[in-house]
Amino acid sequence: MQKVEEIIESHSVTSAEKLPISVIVAARNEEKNLPRCLEALRNVGEVYVIDSQSTDATPEIARSFGAKLVQFHYRGGWPKKRQWAIETLPLEFDWILLVDADEALTPELEKEIRAAINDPNFNGYYISLRMYFLGKLLRHGGAGFWKLSLFRRGKGGYECRLKDQDSSMADMEIHEHVVVEGATTRLKSPLAHRNVESLSRYIRKHDEYSNWEAKVWMEGEANRRLEPSFFGTQAQRRRWLKTKFLRLPGAPLWFFLFKYLFSLGFLDGVPGLIYCGFQAVQVFHVKSKICELQRAREDEVAPASSKDL
Repeated sequence: MQKVEEIIESHSVTSAEKLPISVIVAARNEEKNLPRCLEALRNVGEVYVIDSQSTDATPEIARSFGAKLVQFHYRGGWPKKRQWAIETLPLEFDWILLVDADEALTPELEKEIRAAINDPNFNGYYISLRMYFLGKLLRHGGAGFWKLSLFRRGKGGYECRLKDQDSSMADMEIHEHVVVEGATTRLKSPLAHRNVESLSRYIRKHDEYSNWEAKVWMEGEANRRLEPSFFGTQAQRRRWLKTKFLRLPGAPLWFFLFKYLFSLGFLDGVPGLIYCGFQAVQVFHVKSKICELQRAREDEVAPASSKDL
């Protein structure tokens, strides 16, 4: 791995005119992804890296790029990481851009954002992800999707789908979505999503995600503002499909067939096969954990019922 000192030396160039937005980057042990992410943000007005007590070089890398490093200590409940940052940080600019550590702003998107933030007709913008997996750009299998990542400060925030959360479900928003007051539209240029971490790290992160999804399914949703709908936005449609698939017997198999065959994931070769397979395994994990939670609930009810007899 490139040493922190080398990173500092090779990224000491000052930027030209700054893009007047505040960028929030969520991170935890992202030393492999973060340099590429922050290099692409060199021309941005301000960048906050919200770290979760990383044990690698993430903090040093963030400082070397001039980012404002903030440590987030999650103690359960709501808000989680990015919503906490939106509510708490003394942001300098009127527009917020949410970026993950494995995403990178492209020059084309930067140029488009410069024009978009001067349009008074919109309060938010959806940005698509150009997804790379195992070094290959995935063009099929539903890998690419839209996120409402750019919005006016004070006009947007995450929906709270579950209040009873803990650190086993990740300290960052998973499948909550940003909801914006007022009109929104799409930008043409995508963010590049290129995760170079190992598949083991991918699996560990998604284990936390499945804990959250199972709890959402069991407990109901506290304040869902984005209803599942086949005819709604892409996020609403994906939420509707996942809800339907989870109810089906053999849901993981049907989900794999939908992603790999119907959505043409097979056209992406071996990376497409592995990606679709992981998506199906995730459905299996969620269903299994729902079963576990249901059994635990039955065990809690049974002793109480026997006392009444």
